[in-house]
Amino acid sequence: MFRKASHSSSWYSSDGNELSRQLDRWLGAAELSHGPARAIIAPHAGYTYCGSCSAYAYRQVSPAVVKKIFVLGPSHHVRLRGCALSIVDKCKTPLYDLKVDSQVNAELEKTQHFSWMDLKTDEDEHSIEMHLPYIAKVMEGFKDQFTIIPILVGSLTPDQENLYGEIFAPYLNDSQNLFVISSDFCHWGSRFRYTFYDQSFGPIYKSIETLDKNGMDIIEKLSPPRFTEYLRKTNNTICGRHPIGVMISAAKILRDQGCNLGFKFLKYDQSSQCVSSDDSSVSYASGSLIFEC
Repeated sequence: MFRKASHSSSWYSSDGNELSRQLDRWLGAAELSHGPARAIIAPHAGYTYCGSCSAYAYRQVSPAVVKKIFVLGPSHHVRLRGCALSIVDKCKTPLYDLKVDSQVNAELEKTQHFSWMDLKTDEDEHSIEMHLPYIAKVMEGFKDQFTIIPILVGSLTPDQENLYGEIFAPYLNDSQNLFVISSDFCHWGSRFRYTFYDQSFGPIYKSIETLDKNGMDIIEKLSPPRFTEYLRKTNNTICGRHPIGVMISAAKILRDQGCNLGFKFLKYDQSSQCVSSDDSSVSYASGSLIFEC
C-alpha cells in the first residue's frame, strides 16, 4: 500500500527535477555546524515559507550513517490521545518512494502504546509529508539502504511524553537512527486565536521572536519539566510541542544514563513580520541534536 504525496504542487513542487534543484540550493546555502545529527527539529509549512529554514536542520544529517528515520509529526486533523503508526508499505515523493520499516512498526506495536492511522488520516497529515521530500533528497545517495517510520503524535500529557520518551530512548541511542521532529513555532494572529504581545520588546514580530527564543533556549537544555512549564505560562502555539516533548524526554533519559547530548537551534524565521493586530505570522525554527560522546 502506498501513501500518496497529497500536498505536492500546493505545498512543494511536484516536478522532481525542479524540487531537487530547489532543495540542493537551500542545502548548499546552509552550513554544517552541529552534526552529525541524531535528531532534528524542522518546520512543516509550504516550502515557499520554510524550505530554506528546514535546510539548516537537514544539512546536519550524515546520510552514510543513517539506516532508519523516525518522523514524528503532530496530528492536525484527528483527535489522538497517543501515537499512531502508518499502515502503508511506501510513501511517494516526487523524487522517489520511501520504504516504511515494518519490523520497527511491529516492535512498537508490541508495546501496546501505539494505534494505527487509516490511509486518509495518513495522507491528509502534512506534518509528516512535508519532511518526506527533504529526507529523500538528503538520503538520495543511499536510497536503497534506509527505511522510515512515520509516527503521528496526538495530544499527550507530560506523563505520556515521558512514556514515549522511554520507548524511543533505545532507538535514539543507536547511531544508525535519525529522529525528525516536525514542528512550526508561534502561530500569531486573530485567525490563530493567539495575540500575546509584550510591548517592552518592541514591534509585535520582536515580541514573537523573544517568546519563541525563550522556548528554544529551554528545548536546548533538554528539560521536559521546564518546557511543560513554559507552555503552561505562555500558551505559545507551537504545534509540534508534543513531538518535541517526546524527543527531549528521550534525550533526558539518555543524558541521565551518562550520554553527553547537545541540542542547538541553527535558524529562525517568520512567515511575515507582524506590526499590527490585523497581521498574522507563523514562526519556523531548525535545530540539531548530537551525541558528543
